[in-house]
Amino acid sequence: MRRITLIASIASLSLAGCGTAPEPREAASPAPAAGRGSANWERPQAQLCLAQLGSSGAQFAPLPDRRDGGGCAALDSVKLDGVGGDLGPLTVTNLGPLACPLANSFAAWARYGVDRAARQILGSPIVQIETMGSYSCRNVAGTTRRSAHSRAEAIDIGAFVLADGRRITVKSGWDAGRDEREFLRTVHRSACKRFGTVLGPDYNSAHKDHFHLEHGDGSFCR
Repeated sequence: MRRITLIASIASLSLAGCGTAPEPREAASPAPAAGRGSANWERPQAQLCLAQLGSSGAQFAPLPDRRDGGGCAALDSVKLDGVGGDLGPLTVTNLGPLACPLANSFAAWARYGVDRAARQILGSPIVQIETMGSYSCRNVAGTTRRSAHSRAEAIDIGAFVLADGRRITVKSGWDAGRDEREFLRTVHRSACKRFGTVLGPDYNSAHKDHFHLEHGDGSFCR
């Protein structure tokens, strides 16, 4: 599936329906259908979400709706390959379907919370964010409750790669030297302002090697 930043017809409808939507940077033809189900991008809210994501400089492809049963589904989701940074694009690895609202929150956090913190604290911009995945049809560990991953509404972040070649991992950097510790705690606090649930190494041993970022209206930050 080729990478696209926005669908021209979606952007025009979004801008007409909500005068605050930003102007898209680039238009492209719709991506070919893949996976299960059909795309559901006709709704104004979904159209606006795509318009906002495209105007942020993200590199992505809209995906068809996917329903796997048992409470697992990826609706209004995208395949996100990169996000915009102040100095250029930032690559994002290992992501599957990602709910569009979460993709927008992640794109803003990566630029304003991560990239700028890296330059201020570590003296080098970010070029890549390594994730440990997004959509997964599974329960919250140790429970019978479906995880936000089962709705494509959560991302696990494992590491950050800097332009100078350094790789800062959550696992080794959380209790490492002063600069790495300060950077990781800064981006963790920043995430708590943009996501409903944020879990890290101080929450429990299951999160010792990643940040769990979850879409929602809550404010659970650990």
